[in-house]
Amino acid sequence: MRLSKLADYAVVTMSAAARHCGGQRTSAGALAAETGLPVPTVQKLVSRLSAAGLLRSVRGAGGGLQLARPAAAITLADIVEAVEGPIALTTCLDSEDCAAHHDCRVRPHWPVVNAALRSALAGISLSALAREVEPA
Repeated sequence: MRLSKLADYAVVTMSAAARHCGGQRTSAGALAAETGLPVPTVQKLVSRLSAAGLLRSVRGAGGGLQLARPAAAITLADIVEAVEGPIALTTCLDSEDCAAHHDCRVRPHWPVVNAALRSALAGISLSALAREVEPA
């Protein structure tokens, strides 16, 4: 299992935004320059992350982007879900597309697996992701 590029870029963008936490507001262009991501991609992410309540845009003089809540209160799960939707390893719970849908003995277990995965991602805060890691 891998995150999509857009979800990965959302984590990178939010980590950069978190490093500005408590300081001046930033812009999509500044986040793009800081992360090396294309400006249109960051603008798209800012829109989705704002819609999910993770970023806030402030207009006017001194305006810009800021985290909508403290970095410690935003999790990796929040960021991934803002871009990807609900965290789930399979889609069989949401649709009837599976050929084994009626006789599947694994299907009842997927909610437990999905909840464990979401819980693991929810245990990682944005503040932890934004911290500099010293090389070993």
